[in-house]
Formats: sequence, structure tokens, C-alpha cells
Amino acid sequence: MTVVAIDLGGTNMRAAPVGADGMPGAIEHEAAPKSREELLSRIRLLMQRHGATDIGMGVPGLAQGAVATWIPKLAFLDGLDFSDALPATGIALGNDAQFALLAEATAGAAKGRRDALLVSIGTGIGSAVLAGGRIVRGSRGGACSFGWACADITDQGDPRHGWLERHASGTALDAAARSINLRDGPALIQAARQNYAAAIRALERPMQVLGTSLAGAVGLLDPEIIVVTGGVAAEMDLLAPMVREALDRQLPPHLQGIEIRAGAFGPQAGLIGAGIAGRQGADWGAIDG
Repeated sequence: MTVVAIDLGGTNMRAAPVGADGMPGAIEHEAAPKSREELLSRIRLLMQRHGATDIGMGVPGLAQGAVATWIPKLAFLDGLDFSDALPATGIALGNDAQFALLAEATAGAAKGRRDALLVSIGTGIGSAVLAGGRIVRGSRGGACSFGWACADITDQGDPRHGWLERHASGTALDAAARSINLRDGPALIQAARQNYAAAIRALERPMQVLGTSLAGAVGLLDPEIIVVTGGVAAEMDLLAPMVREALDRQLPPHLQGIEIRAGAFGPQAGLIGAGIAGRQGADWGAIDG
């Protein structure tokens, strides 16, 4: 079996052959495709170049089996059955956050854990849950879409962006930065590290929103660990105490103190997970060991 791993985002696409050790080889970076046929053409070329028979592909949306059901940023893929469109023996298709958790649970920050929650904070918020040693996918592939968690009964909702995304994502951090005349979220974090009081206050609000919302997930799932990936993962030494204060305040004593840890694979987690899924096949959600 030769596998090509693909991490398809709303703006970028990364792909790599999967080595004998299960890790991606030389990674190719391209802009995201602009049409269904463009993506399929790229994948066919990748398969031919690497002699691949199987594919693992993470997408920024929902999938059932080999069908992309809802890809908001690449809507032209909605309804596409990759098993009909590609000459592949096996196709493992899944949400990119679920694949990131697959990587972290197999060989990263959640290795050896049977119950874990992953939160990926970037432009939006992605999430995935490991329960009893399996990635939870749900009836339509959309289980544990934590970016849609809401703690405001007056909110009018948004069909494309969940409440938590709008209040605690990288986009929300950019807005918080601009509210105090800083350029963006990274500048806000840097200013907070330099003990700029206004930056600390501006940063605390989205982190408290995140912690308060996480309390609902922890109360429901009782995970062993929360793994944070995405653009803010490298800043968890600064951000985790802010998140934990709000998190523990909303939980009973036996659920407090959960470990919050940055992912081990950084921006490669989704691609690594896609490779693992491609090797495991249709039942990619089961964690080995």
C-alpha cells in the first residue's frame, strides 16, 4: 500500500507521500483549488507521481465515507464522492481537526490517552473528541463541532461562523488587538508578554470565553487532556492560565485541573493524521493501542 496524504484548507493545500514510518515525506504546498476538477486533477497527478493506491485527505468541513458533504470555504466540493471520481483503492476522508487529533492521539500530545479533546484555534475554531479510544464522528461527520458552542441566549447566530469562533478564534484576537490600536492577534500576544496592561485585558476576554465554553465540553465528556493546536498553540504558556481560570470556575472539583497542552505536531498535525487515516482505511477513527 502506498498512501498520499492531503491536508486541504480553505486557502492552502499540502500533500505528501507517506513513508514506511507513517510520517509524511517531502511536503508540497499549493494554493487551494478553485474548482472541483482542479482538485481532482491535482490528486490524480500526485497518485501517479508517487505510485499511490490509497489517499488520506482532511477537509475543512464535513464528510461521510468518501463524500464531501459540507465544505463552507470550498462549496464546489459539496456532494462530491471521491470514490467515484478517483482511481484509488481506498479513500479515507475526514474533518481536518479529527485528523489532527488522530495524529496527536497516535503519536503526539495525547498518545496513550483514551479520552481527549482537541481544539484548533486559527481563523476559526476546529475541534475533535477522542472517547474510549475512538475519534467521535457522529451521524453526519460533524460531531464535536465545538466552534459552534454558544453561551449567549441573545445571540442571533450565523450560518457560517459559530458563536465561539466569533468570540475566541484567531479572527477574534485580531479584532481585540485592533480595539486597542494594535495590528493583529500576534501583536496583541506579544504586547501581553511585555506586560502591557491593556493588551492583557483585551486578551483575557476571548480566553475567558474559551474557558467558559470548554467547561461545558469537559462536563459532558470528562476527557483526560485538552490538546490545543493551530496558530496560538505555541503561546499556551501565556494563554492556558487565562483559559484555566474560567474553565475551573465552571466545574465541580472532580473535573477541575485538567491538563491543557499544546499539540506535538504543530501545523503538520492534519497532514500526519491524513497519512495515518489513509493507512488505516475506512475505520480510521480507531486508535491503535
